[in-house]
Amino acid sequence: MITYYVKKIFRIIKNPYRVVPALGSRSMLKWMPDILYLKLFYRAIIGRKLNIDNPQSFNEKIQWLKLYDRKPEYTNYVDKFEVRKYIADTIGEEYLIPLIGVYESVEEIPWSALPNQFVLKCTHGSGCNIICTDKNNLDINKAKRNLRKWMKRNWYWLGREWPYKNVNPKIICEKYMVDETGVELKDYKFMCFNGKVKCCFVCSNRFSQTGLNIDIYDIDWKPLPFERRHYPRSETVIVKPKNFDKMIEFAEKLSKDIPFVRVDFYETNGQLYFGELTFYPASGVGEFTPEKYDYLLGSWIKLPSMDVNSIEKENNTCN
Repeated sequence: MITYYVKKIFRIIKNPYRVVPALGSRSMLKWMPDILYLKLFYRAIIGRKLNIDNPQSFNEKIQWLKLYDRKPEYTNYVDKFEVRKYIADTIGEEYLIPLIGVYESVEEIPWSALPNQFVLKCTHGSGCNIICTDKNNLDINKAKRNLRKWMKRNWYWLGREWPYKNVNPKIICEKYMVDETGVELKDYKFMCFNGKVKCCFVCSNRFSQTGLNIDIYDIDWKPLPFERRHYPRSETVIVKPKNFDKMIEFAEKLSKDIPFVRVDFYETNGQLYFGELTFYPASGVGEFTPEKYDYLLGSWIKLPSMDVNSIEKENNTCN
């Protein structure tokens, strides 16, 4: 534990900007305007200045969208419970993962009544999931502690991802599902640029000892020659999902009139299921190798025309 904190201190000394996301994650920089925070946040992780006045790269444009593309409906789209209505109305409720329950607090969860396998998710954040494959081996007290901690957190403050700011925290319980591996679901993430799918990121081996792999394909299921930094390609061949064409069709329907959004799907036993909508992958600081692909993806986003000065004043007033 001491070694961990010593390394953390040395990283901050080497790059003092790293203190910004560290403090932001603890909601300690609420006083700081979004635009200033995001400039420091970007510098801390990417290591260079954020060009917010004339963004060119994918990650720069994601930061711009955080600041200036603030449609009220985005709040419901990132809410893991409320988005279900949008999905049901747009592509059909048969594509929703079966829902077991919805709870306003940890105390409402009927642990003894839950099935042997299930997934608990906080509706207002990212990565706050309890995946139970065998209830007999689940540390329920630990699960409760984690859920209580997550329920108190507002994910907006770390990366200033505006839609999360006003999500009403709940906990949902969904059916536990696996694909042909029998271990986990592959995550098919469709990158939608102004309503058109350009490529698909496939996440696999998330819970393996070697860690998450990300393979990137074009719309013809041909591998693309770049990677997400720190997430190498899988060593095994990823088979094109049966519902790939339908995934593209649905992703484009769900992303209509949105400058950029990632639409995630799963496939199990030949059945297609919706995952989530993500407006800011890796909070706009996910690096690509080679770096030139950050700019290629950036060129695919056509930013909407907006009076950014007026929006900035409004944002600063609302913070």
